[in-house]
Amino acid sequence: MSIIDFLRSKYFWINLVAAVAVVLLLVQGAMWYLKAYTHHGETITVPDLRGLTIDEVSTLLQNRRLDYFIMDSSYVVGKPPLTVLDQDPPPLSKVKENRKVYVTVNSTVPPKVKMPSLVNKNLRVVTPILESLGLQVGELIYRPDLGLNVVLEQRYNGREIEPGTLVPKGSKIDLVLGNGLGDTTVDVPNLIGRTLEEAKWVLTSSNLNLGFVKWDNTITDSSTAVVYRQLPEYDPAAPQRLNYGEPVDIFLTQNLPEYLKQYTADTMFTEP
Repeated sequence: MSIIDFLRSKYFWINLVAAVAVVLLLVQGAMWYLKAYTHHGETITVPDLRGLTIDEVSTLLQNRRLDYFIMDSSYVVGKPPLTVLDQDPPPLSKVKENRKVYVTVNSTVPPKVKMPSLVNKNLRVVTPILESLGLQVGELIYRPDLGLNVVLEQRYNGREIEPGTLVPKGSKIDLVLGNGLGDTTVDVPNLIGRTLEEAKWVLTSSNLNLGFVKWDNTITDSSTAVVYRQLPEYDPAAPQRLNYGEPVDIFLTQNLPEYLKQYTADTMFTEP
């Protein structure tokens, strides 16, 4: 049989159609397999991981058929250690199953920064300097000096600290400031029987600061609790004088005892 006769034969055409059908089925099967294997058209929404701990991230992503990888660490003041600061892909991104989400976490150990020189600078200038280094303004302690809000000393953990000393990022730096009034003094006011807010107002009016506040165990409503003791004590017979800006410590109770009520006026207080 010649080739031409073979090509015209029924047997050839049957085999040709069968071969084409097999090829088409194989192609279709491969496409179906790839679609099923790669989850074609299926996406997962990336959750917002910022602020979560690593354990919380692991559980959340595992439930969504995703994974994570710690790409970097940084340090942000006030953020708990090993919590997520940033992520890639960002929240609400659409990704495939098993995609890794790269996270930046907050370091467990704060880095050290050099203490700047703050002495003779104004508080308005000092505050952004500390913030730029990741440090915080701590307690403000006023001392008689003509320079109002001018730094006289810089302290860390209660001790004076020299410029250049390494301190942990996030540390609080206490500042001794001038009160702008020099050695001006004022009589200690009578705070007995006053609420905390009233005592603050009296002290501010006298150019003094509120010092230590101690609450006794009778307090049920802090807004109505009153002062039953103060240091330095008020003594109209022999007035004590304080420099402007110095603190007065107060002790509060819920109800002022009867024997103390007579001392709420401008009279001397003496323990019975």
